[in-house]
Amino acid sequence: MDVIVERCAGLDVHKKTVMACVRKPKDGKRVSVRREFSTFTHGLHQLRDWLASEGVTQVAMEATGIYWRPVVRHEALSDRGRVKGPPLRDCRSSLLKLGAA
Repeated sequence: MDVIVERCAGLDVHKKTVMACVRKPKDGKRVSVRREFSTFTHGLHQLRDWLASEGVTQVAMEATGIYWRPVVRHEALSDRGRVKGPPLRDCRSSLLKLGAA
């Protein structure tokens, strides 16, 4: 049986930007909405707020080197008590599950 997550997001983390894509239902179909955010604190807060406003429940992230750390540790996923997954040192390409917004 296939599991379809109703509202999910993929993040591609770069040195200066985070590219985000949310998949969600609309008019009986699934649509993708893409946005770009800065990796500075203000941009990561905008990313967090956008993911919450879209009702995202699961996030997959890809990052090179250490650029993923601010996204996971401090900013976009600020409610660390609700983050599930491997230890932060192993999070680069792991699926992070968020609690209900």
